[in-house]
Amino acid sequence: MNIILLFASTLLLTIDFAFAKPPADAFTYLDNGTICIGVDQSRGSAIGYFALSKEKRNLLNHHDEGRFIQQSYYGDPDGSVWSKTPWVYNPVQGGSYKGEEAKTLDFKQSKNEIYAKVEPLHWANAKTCPEAIMQEHITLDGAVAKIRMQLNYTGPTQQRNAHQEMPAMFVDFALPRLMFELDGKLVKHAPKILGKDLQPESIKYTGNWLAYVDDNNFGIGIYTPGTNEAVTYRANGKPGPDGSGCSYVAPVRKFQLTKDLVSEYHFYLTIGTLDEIRERFAKLPK
Repeated sequence: MNIILLFASTLLLTIDFAFAKPPADAFTYLDNGTICIGVDQSRGSAIGYFALSKEKRNLLNHHDEGRFIQQSYYGDPDGSVWSKTPWVYNPVQGGSYKGEEAKTLDFKQSKNEIYAKVEPLHWANAKTCPEAIMQEHITLDGAVAKIRMQLNYTGPTQQRNAHQEMPAMFVDFALPRLMFELDGKLVKHAPKILGKDLQPESIKYTGNWLAYVDDNNFGIGIYTPGTNEAVTYRANGKPGPDGSGCSYVAPVRKFQLTKDLVSEYHFYLTIGTLDEIRERFAKLPK
């Protein structure tokens, strides 16, 4: 699968589709007094809020159904069309590009955990995807959130060996620098602003973590054990949680969607200075 085509699905660039947004109280939160994470039950219980409990500044972007921390998978060309572009089989946890919302089938919340079971929508044609049921488990431990994602795929085998997002992550446009390690060296990277060619960057990294930070090296980090490749870009626009601009990155792995596939992975999130982010991730399982 062409990696450029594959990741264009979550762009929407600076196009501001005038679709109705769900009410603010659609979010459900888990807060341990240090960090607070929130999911939007009206849009596949995708993660659209992550903040320090005291400051309450959301570092994520949820401008549309594609812009969450969420599951998204890719298969073969299937005759669908996204924004005049021939598309592929693409179940997305949040919903479709026209603003249709994915359905939360089951939702449980306790003091320590959020669980959701979701029937996603095809990104391009908004068809329901009951053959691609997604599950999400979220727990908090101090300043670190642990998220476990699972896909139960019962559809026909997709022939393409596609890059899959592990997961897609969209953050505030106000966080412009992408930080990571490569062969033991710290890299400060400025992802390209996406243009009409819809060509994001593919990067290699080591250490399994990435972080978007501001000028003071404060921001959000993601750690997905077992990954060393990612796709990234920035889309120009207004900053903020629901702004048209965003900073995007997704750790990726390459695999097929085969009949009766169960794909499970976990990742970690944290907020803080770059030194704090690196220190916390260094203590986690590899």
